[in-house]
Amino acid sequence: MPVLPARKRRAAMHKVDRVFGEKFLTAIDDFYRYGVHLLFNEWWEQAPQDAIDKYVAAIVDHPEQGPLAAAGWMAPDFSLAMVADCAPGTLGAAWHEHMMVNGLAEKLAAGYAGLIADFEASGKLNRLPPVLKYKVLRGYQTHDLHHVLTGYTTQPLNELALQAFGLAQSDYPYAAMTLSVIMGHATLVDPWLIQPAMDAITDGWALGRRARSIQFVDFENQIHRPLADIRAEYGLTRDAPFVPLMPRVSELVAGELEVQERMRAAASAA
Repeated sequence: MPVLPARKRRAAMHKVDRVFGEKFLTAIDDFYRYGVHLLFNEWWEQAPQDAIDKYVAAIVDHPEQGPLAAAGWMAPDFSLAMVADCAPGTLGAAWHEHMMVNGLAEKLAAGYAGLIADFEASGKLNRLPPVLKYKVLRGYQTHDLHHVLTGYTTQPLNELALQAFGLAQSDYPYAAMTLSVIMGHATLVDPWLIQPAMDAITDGWALGRRARSIQFVDFENQIHRPLADIRAEYGLTRDAPFVPLMPRVSELVAGELEVQERMRAAASAA
């Protein structure tokens, strides 16, 4: 492949849209005030087509993910009743415990689908390819299953590790934006976050690279299988769980832990 002169290389490179860049900086400033769930949907209007095409190819050209994405299967809305009769040690029993202990919403995916619909009505998602729309909607369905399968908890740095895991398995702007926003915040606002965030990212990345792809897999139809068997099949077995070391807890992590405790308290009181 011929190498372009430096001036031509610079001319050929796409630039970040400056209006979107301000939104990206807003997310870096305060991840909770302007999260990636909004940033992701704001990107498509100004996104370089070349970047969009590469994200699409990462899925459709993947030997396992491509056929599953083409099938476009969506699970029925999750309910705790679906897994109430699963035997101890099964995926379903672990999923049930995960949802109950963390006080998590049963219809997370349905809620995000409503957000997508609002953005679509505004015209902001006219350039969002169908396969990437499927990726984000199916991703919200499987997110808590992936917590269970990988062993990552819902604590902030474990959530970051899970995003790195998913990004290691498939180039995907939502996960990449999450890591970029967190590291941008750590770099420019809260340096105490740098080391624990990088520990989380590298742990999730390494696990995601060595494991088989679990993206789009219909684990909802495997809830009665032993969790240990599924982890072994997909290369998710590990000697010890990820335990983040935080000698000095960053403001971002401390704030999220406080939010989680309030959510659990509210769920327990309901």
